[in-house]
Amino acid sequence: MIIVARPEVLVVGYAMRTNNAAEADPSRAQLPGLWARAGAPGAFAHVPGRVDENLYAVLIDYESGHQGSYTQIVGVAIRTAAGLPEGMVAVRVPAVQSLKVEAHGPMPQALIEAWQQVWRHTEGGGLPARAFTTDLEVHHRAGVDLYLAVLPGHNPIPAGHGRERAQA
Repeated sequence: MIIVARPEVLVVGYAMRTNNAAEADPSRAQLPGLWARAGAPGAFAHVPGRVDENLYAVLIDYESGHQGSYTQIVGVAIRTAAGLPEGMVAVRVPAVQSLKVEAHGPMPQALIEAWQQVWRHTEGGGLPARAFTTDLEVHHRAGVDLYLAVLPGHNPIPAGHGRERAQA
């Protein structure tokens, strides 16, 4: 995990509210259905102004840390929310200092393991502490990058500079 300055991004997609306990129970899990909808061929073909071909998952509206409910929006990055497609929502993900965790390997197992690493960090009181404001997953061809907002007071690594390790 490293601390980085995450840039602002505007994401449009499909939203749902859930929590980790529900997602751990296959009979109550909603995220697989959300991801199937978002990952279907052509799901975002009608969205104007796409920035790239990546899929984005935005985690917002945390009720109480990683144990409570949150809203997840799965979609694509866009330049402007003008002409928002029916049934979709837009969210502006602010630029913030973030812990960056990279997940590489067979999915979804690599992503699950990355989140388990994050939960251990959180439960263990690791620094920097998570802010539980707006977190972001960027799904690209090489894997997934998680950007977890942290409380102020930690210096990010500017783009193009060496990597320093956050305390785990």
